[in-house]
Amino acid sequence: MLEPEVTIDTALVSRLVATQFLRWKDLAVRPVASGGWDNRTFHLGDHMLVRLPSAAAYALQVEKEHRWLPRLAPLLPLPVPVPLAMGAPVDEYPWHWSVYRWIEGETATLERIASLPQFAAAQFLVALQRVDPAGGPAPGQHNFFRGGPLSVYDGETRQAIAALDGKIDTGAASAVWEVALAATWHGAPVWFHGDVSWGNLLVRQGALSAVIDFGTSGVGDPSCDLAIAWTLFEGKSREVFRAGLQADEATWARGRGWTLWKALITVAGHIDINPVKVEKSRRVIDEVLADHLRADRRGGHRHSA
Repeated sequence: MLEPEVTIDTALVSRLVATQFLRWKDLAVRPVASGGWDNRTFHLGDHMLVRLPSAAAYALQVEKEHRWLPRLAPLLPLPVPVPLAMGAPVDEYPWHWSVYRWIEGETATLERIASLPQFAAAQFLVALQRVDPAGGPAPGQHNFFRGGPLSVYDGETRQAIAALDGKIDTGAASAVWEVALAATWHGAPVWFHGDVSWGNLLVRQGALSAVIDFGTSGVGDPSCDLAIAWTLFEGKSREVFRAGLQADEATWARGRGWTLWKALITVAGHIDINPVKVEKSRRVIDEVLADHLRADRRGGHRHSA
């Protein structure tokens, strides 16, 4: 079945709000500066936002967020999005969509963070993992199997490594991937966010102030939440982050695997298209490979988790 072509713009959002939520029909609609790709985001007045999936694959996340975010929010140490209303599909926009309260803050770019070692991402993730997982959403299509076994992406990862032969250290990348696959997860399922990245972390006055976009969240193996260790942290701040999570060698190895997978497919898919994105992902690959080498020298690849 062909994906419907949908133009998501201010005019569409204004029509959807006016026809489905009359109490908000006179509020101004304008794009959010960093409106996202999987979901498109628009200001609704001064205190709300409208969030619309850009494709059917992301639409699966809407009802999950409406069910679970109101339950998670009071149990977490920082603000998270809590939906105010769910919009219905119509002819010109075929998926459910959401209205949320706007959360103040700026995305967590390095220059906005006062101190990386004191950045409280680990504390938030620990609190999230302590929430009762009973009945929570298991890994699946709704979150692209985050929280499940890395083997789901084995073929895609090996294909990317092969495509990058001569451009990266493919031997080292393969070694990282093999170790990650071997570090089988045997723990009890816990809540995870699924996409802990600078764009989903908000900062105020230099400190972490909120966590947004729970579209890929679920209950399972939390190692997918470790990617920020190599995409944002480095050196001492990475060590502090790991210590805060009390991540063992096997969990850390799987975290490297998730991070490597995403960086590899990004480089392979954008090598001749987006040099800025490629360079950022190359740096992530370098960080992951170097971290693996340090662990190898310490004899840290004995996995029993």
